[in-house]
Amino acid sequence: MKTTMNLFGKVLLTLFMTAALLWGAACTSQAPSGSAEKGHEAQKEAAGTGKDAKDVHGQGEEKAHAGDEKAIRLTEAQRKEFGIELATAGSGTLAVQVELPGEIVLNADRVAHVVPRVPGVVREVRKVLGDHVRRGEILMVLDSKELADNKAAFLSAREKLDLAQSNYDREEDLWKKKISPTQDYLQAKQAQSEARIELRSAEQKLHALGYSDDYLAQLPSHPDVSYIRYEVVAPFDGVIIEKHAAVGEVQKEDAESFRIADLSSVWVNLGVYQKDIPSVRVGQPVVVSAGHGIPDMTGEISYIGPLVGEQTRTATARVVLPNRGGQLRPGLFVTGRVTLSTVPVAILVSKTALQTVDEKTVVFVEDEDGFEHRAVTVGRSNGTHVEIASGLNPGQKYVSAGAFTLKAQLAKGSFGDGHGH
Repeated sequence: MKTTMNLFGKVLLTLFMTAALLWGAACTSQAPSGSAEKGHEAQKEAAGTGKDAKDVHGQGEEKAHAGDEKAIRLTEAQRKEFGIELATAGSGTLAVQVELPGEIVLNADRVAHVVPRVPGVVREVRKVLGDHVRRGEILMVLDSKELADNKAAFLSAREKLDLAQSNYDREEDLWKKKISPTQDYLQAKQAQSEARIELRSAEQKLHALGYSDDYLAQLPSHPDVSYIRYEVVAPFDGVIIEKHAAVGEVQKEDAESFRIADLSSVWVNLGVYQKDIPSVRVGQPVVVSAGHGIPDMTGEISYIGPLVGEQTRTATARVVLPNRGGQLRPGLFVTGRVTLSTVPVAILVSKTALQTVDEKTVVFVEDEDGFEHRAVTVGRSNGTHVEIASGLNPGQKYVSAGAFTLKAQLAKGSFGDGHGH
């Protein structure tokens, strides 16, 4: 029994010592692993610190770079290429204007409706639609029986007057010599007066057809065939805008054969709205814009109609414009800017200088760094100019033309090779 107890104690002691050895080994193996993890975390923290430092440095560079990009520098060649034009900010006079729609129409004072004046058959048509004609130039030739009758009546009245004049001279001489009775003398005098009246009547009929005194004086020597020939001529210089004549057709004396317009001047009829009628006056200056490459024209209101149109509810204001180049074609729609008054302003710039950047109205100015945009506050304006209330100082150089190109390049963040940092 004593031997069995000793054996059991030895086994327990052996198990206890084995467990102690295993536990010590486990503790030894875990200690280095913890140190390695701590070292790895330290490396991560160091790496993170380095990355943060790098990010901070990069952000600083980006901010400095962005600040430098606000200025756009261009060479002289690039300025010309992109149409950059500069102006100096300063005071000016702002025209208070109202824009009115309008249309170019013919100058009704320089339009002719050409009629034959006598009926006849068309023998020749010498001009066609669109031809430019000079005053007195033949448009067409008619064969007219009525014209021949008028010329014959003139020649007959002329012969009658010559005969009556001779008879009167003879009777007057005899009456003075107490040879012929007074009654014969008075009858001869009456016949002379009637012949003179008849000649004047025939002469005036031919004058009404356009014949001159020189022509009538030479008429007795003309060949008989020319008595029926009637030439329709242009009343003034112009362009044929309508033609209603053909060879062989019968033309009445009141038929409109041609319509000629002198296009050296045109009318611009502007529609004045009811609210603007009290402000629009005769003599006010007007700038007429037709667009489509046609340069603006300036004139003044020469006439304001007394009536308001039933359909348009507008009154008509008329501007007479010269049309030397022929660009102002009747029928074109235009816009008329009527200057009602003028006001002085401290800083006046062209509307082409204004751009919108980040929902703000800006103007590009030039300084030593290049072109930079400056936010401005605008005041009163018209169709072409605007008052700058703040943001631009007198004497500053600003971009008056080509500002949109600078805005586009500012949005891109670069200007090709020509953008400097």
